[in-house]
Amino acid sequence: MPRSASPLHTGSHDLPASAELSRFMTESWAPTALPDSARVPAHAVTPARRARLSARFPGERLIVPAGELTVRSNDCDHRFRPHSAYAWLTGLTGEDQAGAVLVMEPSGPHAHEAVLYLRPRSPRVDGDEAFYRDRRHGEFWVGRRPDLTEAERLTGIRCAHLDSLGAPTGRNAAADPELAAALAELRLVKDAWEVEQLQLAVDHTTAGFEDVVRALPRALAHPRGERWIEGVFGLRARAEGNGTGYETIAASGAHACVLHWIRNDGRLHRDDLLLLDAGVETDSLYTADITRTLPLSGRFSPVQRQVYELVLAAQDAGIAALRPGARFRDFHRAAMGVVSEGLAEWGVLKDARGDLHHRYTLCGSGHMLGLDVHDCAKARAETYLDGVLEEGQVLTVEPGLYLQPDDETLPAELRGIGVRIEDDLVVTAEGARLMSGALPRTVAGVEEWMSTLLDTRA
Repeated sequence: MPRSASPLHTGSHDLPASAELSRFMTESWAPTALPDSARVPAHAVTPARRARLSARFPGERLIVPAGELTVRSNDCDHRFRPHSAYAWLTGLTGEDQAGAVLVMEPSGPHAHEAVLYLRPRSPRVDGDEAFYRDRRHGEFWVGRRPDLTEAERLTGIRCAHLDSLGAPTGRNAAADPELAAALAELRLVKDAWEVEQLQLAVDHTTAGFEDVVRALPRALAHPRGERWIEGVFGLRARAEGNGTGYETIAASGAHACVLHWIRNDGRLHRDDLLLLDAGVETDSLYTADITRTLPLSGRFSPVQRQVYELVLAAQDAGIAALRPGARFRDFHRAAMGVVSEGLAEWGVLKDARGDLHHRYTLCGSGHMLGLDVHDCAKARAETYLDGVLEEGQVLTVEPGLYLQPDDETLPAELRGIGVRIEDDLVVTAEGARLMSGALPRTVAGVEEWMSTLLDTRA
């Protein structure tokens, strides 16, 4: 569709525009060019990523869309986040990327030319009203976009107007499982810049957990204290990064037995535990994923300590199993071995062998981490779930015990307790480095940390 024929997205806020107003709106605007030095933060590393993709598909046109806006209600859209593969290949992470498409055009037997098809900044001349009337894309509605020249400088990629793309044929990452798998597998091992971004996400997340502990007195007094916790962490995530990398789980009491409890509408009680699973997503879209289970009174009860220390022992076993060449599933098996033995010692299981412990653990003990919280999920099983660990991979280790409040296989004192401990690690030549080690994990460490933060609240 020619640019002049592009429809304006208008709504209830819009007023009719006279010809006189239309002429007046295109006059007397000062230039506001982006600095010549402006570059996307990943500018230096994206060419090598595109080259690796090019080598996987010689001679084929590859299409990687950023994705489209999605309506939340009526004429209001959800906040937009580009598809992770698009962000990884271009370095573009902003909300203005909705509708954009990266096309890798074959330029020889073993090479491609990257072309970015974008919706550039609306001109303010020749009767073009989009900049002030288009409520979905107009600059005065949603902010400034770069023009094509600026976009080329920002990314180092040739850029063209989105309207000139048409309907290209080729392998589209949104519909081609093989291309989607390749893009996921290329992201399994992180480059040094990605590890730095993930460490930044972890550091901001650590600060968010500290904010939550300081806010506990107010959260305990609120009828929906879980929401208070969610809001406190969300403030840190938006202030320091793009937001949360996934919906925050602020689960108190028996809510902690629900793996993805995101309603967060419960009251907090001092005698309960709070399971907080949360992660800050950086502006570059890399996310942390950390869980701590905290005693709302500041100290674990004997039975809470019993459950917590079994989960901690399982996590320690899982972390110890991480090393290059180990099978990805090894750390889960190591953690579950500890859990099974512990449940048998408690008399909950008659035998530590078999898979009956799944009743109380429910899911796996970790996953890859990166641009997605469950990163590289489209990778083939033989390269990920059934594959081996490599130096530079970043993953979580997160065993848990979820002792349902109505589970009659459990003694009464254990029912309704949920504990998960989750940390982020990067695989190194020697084993793995704990990226989230600034947050304490032991019973004594957690209690001392909470006491210090609560004592300094005043």
